[in-house]
Amino acid sequence: MQSVTESATNATNGVTIIGSGSAIATQVISNDDLTKIVDTSDDWIRSRTGIEQRRVATSTTLSELAAEAGQKAIAHAGLTPLDIDLIILATSTPDDLFGSAAQVQSLMGATRAVAFDLTAACSGFVFSLVTASQFIRTGVYQNVLVIGADFLSRWVDWGDRTTCILFGDGAGAVVCQGNPEKDHLLGFEMCSNGALNNNLNLSYQGNLQDIGEDKQINHGGFQNITMNGREVYRFAVNKVPEVIEKALFRANLTTGDVDWLILHQANKRIIDAVANRLKISPEKVISNLENYGNTSAASIPLALDEALKEGKIKSGDIIAVSGFGAGLSWGASIFRWGK
Repeated sequence: MQSVTESATNATNGVTIIGSGSAIATQVISNDDLTKIVDTSDDWIRSRTGIEQRRVATSTTLSELAAEAGQKAIAHAGLTPLDIDLIILATSTPDDLFGSAAQVQSLMGATRAVAFDLTAACSGFVFSLVTASQFIRTGVYQNVLVIGADFLSRWVDWGDRTTCILFGDGAGAVVCQGNPEKDHLLGFEMCSNGALNNNLNLSYQGNLQDIGEDKQINHGGFQNITMNGREVYRFAVNKVPEVIEKALFRANLTTGDVDWLILHQANKRIIDAVANRLKISPEKVISNLENYGNTSAASIPLALDEALKEGKIKSGDIIAVSGFGAGLSWGASIFRWGK
């Protein structure tokens, strides 16, 4: 297992997070809708996951939804697309396997920005936020747009009640900006353990085909999501509190300094267990899982944006975020909101 850490005290240029935006698919699939295709019930799903409904994209592309979230974040930051220097798209479900970030850049008209995808599944937003901070702290880029977007509905077996009840589609974004006088990205921690990879997969499977007397090719495609729910739950409730505490240590803070906790929106029981272990009161936990399900890399910025729109989060508030999932990967970041 490899771990990467960073403290804001080592920064040469400060990072501020100054704008947010989100976009959701229009089609709503309720728990009752799922009872028509799998053996389940609204009560069964709610009691085990906390999810009441999820959004599933049909005609909208991931690039289009990501661009919409990005445009809203840029406007919220008081900038224009031409002010953006770098776009990082956190996604595991691009429209194009070669990457969708450049298409997002084009759709937004952010013609000055370089763009690339970052794949870390449900940890993708946290990993991308940290990646963006490194470009800013070294002075390479001033304004970086970080987008988390996933359409996991594309890779769900809709006949498998253990996974089809969980996932939804969405996008969320934030704008990070360099500031020589302030550093609001206070600390972070990122971890990976590939030995646990088999617990959550969207894997490639191929078949060997002969193309000559002694030559073969391996031709196939990606399969549906498979998950060992029990092991993923155990992993999350053990590792997520630990990684948040390490990030807080890097920031010279404690859980008592946290105004808001935003976890990857995977399962209400995981969210409750992590908050309980950290001794963070439920009033400080932001969650919108019941309305959107697990939107992977989109879940944290989507919840953040909604909380800002609702007036919960104020400028200067300290926010702890943590993503966790396939890889297996997990990470946390502590930041102060606003300029």
